[in-house]
Amino acid sequence: MERFDDDALVLSTLDYGETDRLVTLLTREHGKLTAFAAGARKSKRRFAGALEPFMRLRVHLVETRGSTVRLDSADIVAGYYSAREDLSLIARALYAVELCRELTRDHEPQPELFALLEDYLVRLDAKEAGPTSLLAFELSALAHAGLMPRFDTCALCGGEPGERPRFDQAHGGAVCEPCGGRAREAVAVPVALLTGLRAIQEGQRLPLPPDLRARARGLLNVFISHHLGRRLKSVDFMAQVGLD
Repeated sequence: MERFDDDALVLSTLDYGETDRLVTLLTREHGKLTAFAAGARKSKRRFAGALEPFMRLRVHLVETRGSTVRLDSADIVAGYYSAREDLSLIARALYAVELCRELTRDHEPQPELFALLEDYLVRLDAKEAGPTSLLAFELSALAHAGLMPRFDTCALCGGEPGERPRFDQAHGGAVCEPCGGRAREAVAVPVALLTGLRAIQEGQRLPLPPDLRARARGLLNVFISHHLGRRLKSVDFMAQVGLD
């Protein structure tokens, strides 16, 4: 059995039996891994405070015969403790790690996604990530997963979205008015919303006004739910906290 070390971000945890824990990690070099941490719920020496969502760790792993690896120990590199003191920041961080968990496959290296998530958590912890930055994170994460929605051209005909565009998650983004009849789930959207999302997609960090930001969150929630086949649990938590 091969032993290896890697940088990791904790995506989620699940108690197993009376003392053990299964930990889903996004690692820098090995992608998403499910790690079995024997005795994690009672060991204060090996895993003290480490196996919590969105912790940044240096992990010591052992390959096993199945898809699950064994987690021997974990050293805390960053806990993002300032972000954990603010409920709105906790909600955004939990959403970010859940999105990354659902967008990735096991054992497929995703160094760009790892760097993206780490940077977002660092900015949350420093209280430098405004509400629009979550949209930027989502769009970048979707791009890494090959699910980037289109906002600049019609997803069906490739033409301009026009002055009365619609958005259809099943066809991958904006559709023009003539094509809207072929997109049964398409909904009308303001031109300003597509323009704003396209600007964010292209790396422009221009904050959206609250009304457009709320519409953008709704569109991306529907788009992501459609392609994942389910609604992320953390979306409801953000709503409870009062985040658009």
